[in-house]
Formats: sequence, C-alpha cells, structure tokens
Amino acid sequence: MSNPDFPDRMKAIEITKDTDKPALVAGDVAVPEYGPDDVLVKVAASGVNRPDLMQVAGMYPPPPGASEIPGLELSGEVVAVGANVSAWKVGDKVCALVTGGGYAEYAAVPAAQCLPVPKGLSMTQAAGLSETFFTVWHNVFDKAGLQAGETFLVHGGTSGIGTTAIQLAKAFGAKVITTAGTDDKCQACRDLGADVAINYKTEDFVEKVKAATDGKGANVILDMVAGDYVSRNFKAAAFEARILIIAFLRGPKAETNFTPLLLKRLTLMGSTLRAQPVANKGAIADALREKVWPLIEAGKIAPVIYKTFPLAQASEAHAILKGGAHIGKVILEVD
Repeated sequence: MSNPDFPDRMKAIEITKDTDKPALVAGDVAVPEYGPDDVLVKVAASGVNRPDLMQVAGMYPPPPGASEIPGLELSGEVVAVGANVSAWKVGDKVCALVTGGGYAEYAAVPAAQCLPVPKGLSMTQAAGLSETFFTVWHNVFDKAGLQAGETFLVHGGTSGIGTTAIQLAKAFGAKVITTAGTDDKCQACRDLGADVAINYKTEDFVEKVKAATDGKGANVILDMVAGDYVSRNFKAAAFEARILIIAFLRGPKAETNFTPLLLKRLTLMGSTLRAQPVANKGAIADALREKVWPLIEAGKIAPVIYKTFPLAQASEAHAILKGGAHIGKVILEVD
C-alpha cells in the first residue's frame, strides 16, 4: 500500500555501467527503505564532492549495503522516522551526512548523522555543510587536536574542505596558512580569514610557511594533494606536528625521505569518513551541533556556495569540480 506522504518511485541520478566510460544519467528508481534507526528525508539539495567524481570513475565504490546512487551530503525534510528514532519527527528540516544516495528525491539516513538546518541558512546552503564539516572536524580537531595559538596549514584553500577548514581553524584561535592556485583564489582565502595565502604555482609553500612562523613550521597540516607534497609537508612541519592526508590529487604514491618524520617526531595520519560506523559519525555530529552550529547561527562561519545546478544537470556540476576553478561548494537542487 502506498504511503500518502511520499511516492513509491523517485527520480535519481545513477551511474551507467553498460559503457566503457561511466557517466551520470537520470533514472527512475524505488524510494529507499529505511530502517528502525533511520529517517527518510525528502531531499531539497545535495552537495557535490570529489569522492562523487571518484565513484563515477570506479575508484571509490560505496561500502557494502550503501546506496549506489552518488551523493554524500544533503538537506531536506523528514517525511518518515524509524521505530527507534526519538530525536527527529516528521516535518523537521535537517542536513545530513550519508554514505550514498544524495543525488535523489528521497534518501534514507541514519538518524544519528542528521543535524538541524542552522537558523538563517537556506536548504541550499545547508546541503553544503555535512561532508566538509564532518571531515574537517574529525581530522583537524578530533585526530590532530588543533589548539588555539597553533599554526594550521591547509592545502587547496578554495575547495569545499579548504574554505571550511580555514573558517573553523580561525574561529578556534589558530593561525591559518593555506595554498591556492591563483592570486584571486589566495585573496578569497584571506577574505575567509586565512592569515597567509600562498600561490603554490609561483611560490614555494615550504619557504613561505617557514617565513610566516619564524622558521618553526606548521603544527597541523591538512593535505588533499599527497604525491610530492608528502616530503614537502615534512619540511614545512614544526616539531611534533600532526600531518593528515585525506585525498590524493597528485596520486597515492610518493618517494620520500622519512628522516624528518623521526627527527621532528612527526605524526602522519590518514582517514576516510564514508565507511566509518554510524556511531563514529554520530559522535562527530554531536560535537558539531554543540561547538560549531552556534557559530554558524551567529554568522561567524558559513558554507561557501560557488554554483548551483538542478539535479538533472549533475554531469555539469561534476565538470565544475573537474575544472578546478570553483571557490567553495557546488550544489544540486532537487525540484
């Protein structure tokens, strides 16, 4: 029997598997089933992230049991709740981290991974929060333990991760250094609060970090580049610095001298968020709600939205990320 609150079928963006070159196509699929610890969300908008591009390319498959529809974050309205869910009710406006399924009209979401849409933000803005804020908080604050007064270096300052990391680190009292590929992007980073922005195409970020820290180096480094940046991060790091690698834009392999790792007593870490247990993601959500959501509602931190597209134009949205000219997030809006 059909539920009057939502249909049995929905529009979604799927990844073709019957061609040599995978692509995104609009499809008609069943509305997902939700479990006792889940909520069903009528999606208003979904954020576009580089892992989505990797999934299309066959390089980042969803964990077992997760939706094969791309999309790792969304905003929308709760239309049904599981039997064990008490924190949310039908009609609540939420934004959420998901393991897949964001590029669709409806998504089943673990209740623990939902957060309220911050006051003052639109659904489109809220759709660009979860993936980057969960990732930055988990890595920079939980794992690396960034403290007020420390120096933080983030590569790719105008990416979704970068714009989030700059604002969060600055809000919690760190000195922020970032890298970007043009002078205009460097200025955008400074506008977001970066103390130093380095054009990596014309400047040596190791030298610039050393100059900005009186030769001491950065205490925490968030790296999405890897490749040859691994050895350069060692040089830019302070004694007992924490270095986190969360992506491989220059490839997952590097030839490096590990001597600085020992002599500087560095900590090198890596992580992915998608396959972590719901309980872990729920703990991150709780921390964000307590410590970060008030800053968003006070207007001290905001998601940076570069461009929006209708859901049917997901391929065009992916092309923006591939091109690399964006500053902030690209969002798909669901009609």
